[in-house]
Amino acid sequence: MKKIALHWQILIALVLAVIYGVFFPTGIEYVAWLGDLFLRALKMVIIPLILSSIISGVTGIGNVENLGRLGAKTLTYYVVTSTLAILIGLFLVNMITPGVGADLGFEKEIEGLAGGGRSLPETLLYIVPSNIFEAFYNSEMLSIIFFAILFGFFITRVDDKYNVILTDFFNSVFEVMMKITMFIIKFTPLGIFGIVAGVVGEQAGDAGALLDLFGRLGLYSLTVILALLFHSLITLPIILKVIGRSDPFKHFKAMTTPLLTAFSTSSSNATLPLTMDAVEHNSGVSNKITSFTLPLGATINMDGTALYECIAAMFIAQAYGVELGVVEQFIVVATALLASIGAAGIPMAGLIMMSVILSAVGLPLEGVGLILAVDRPLDMLRTTVNVWSDSCGAAVIAKTEGEELKI
Repeated sequence: MKKIALHWQILIALVLAVIYGVFFPTGIEYVAWLGDLFLRALKMVIIPLILSSIISGVTGIGNVENLGRLGAKTLTYYVVTSTLAILIGLFLVNMITPGVGADLGFEKEIEGLAGGGRSLPETLLYIVPSNIFEAFYNSEMLSIIFFAILFGFFITRVDDKYNVILTDFFNSVFEVMMKITMFIIKFTPLGIFGIVAGVVGEQAGDAGALLDLFGRLGLYSLTVILALLFHSLITLPIILKVIGRSDPFKHFKAMTTPLLTAFSTSSSNATLPLTMDAVEHNSGVSNKITSFTLPLGATINMDGTALYECIAAMFIAQAYGVELGVVEQFIVVATALLASIGAAGIPMAGLIMMSVILSAVGLPLEGVGLILAVDRPLDMLRTTVNVWSDSCGAAVIAKTEGEELKI
């Protein structure tokens, strides 16, 4: 028999997981461990993969001029696309006004929200780790990326004898980590089955309440979904076509596996190994570009998260009857951009970062309870957009660097 492609295996696992979760909600503990094991395996490789890939990428870039040029292009792309995503969300939430008339009695508690986000000065401060091993232990991705860039840069500044040894060492570590990653990827369908079956099974017990919930928050969910669709199907493909001179549809096909995994896991960090593999081997972007741009993108390029945070803050303001003027809406846009940079690439991280935006415009933190119940499915969608934007960025930057791609 012809081997079934991995993305088809994942789709089949998704369908089977939904069926299992709906019809056997009391038996989800028998399969949920598959998802937990898969996520643990992915998390196991993330830090050594990011560290070795960035150091390998920076040493491959070479001199300061090349590194500065590539870094400037990468950050420009991330800021521009995230800002466009936020503006799209702001336009739609003002046009649809989903929060007007919302039932404030339908609130849920969320623990650990207050103080969950960092301010911009704190975010910049924590980029520089006081203890790099503590940063490894706590998975402080911005600190790890900063250290890796610094370490890789100064490898290029030492004597040739040490330069060659260290460059070969980290290139070798990166290759080994990719081999381990590819082994873990083979088990993606089983992991996806466990994750999705667990999520569906938890919700299946009270179908009436679930339907009522989506009825109340349907307009808000629709606003977020429309904005995400517009950004992912129009804005990013236009950038990829015009600036990257590439075929968006071919690139989408190349990215099928990581996009499905991002949708299922709601984690751009967990999806990073698959994203790097697909962008490099399916789309044809060089390792030099992927190893630098994608780990950085998985940490600070959160188009979907930024868009969602803007819409959610405006929805909460509308629900509480708070009129946000032009200045306040500008604050929402700026804070959503900064908060998305500080958001971790893990499930529901955007909810925690909401505290930064709500505090910035004087809205009550309890307002997050209005949107908590429908956050999980929206989290799956916005994570997919985050990963799609990262991959488009890698392709665009590769093209501007003169690379020939397969798309």
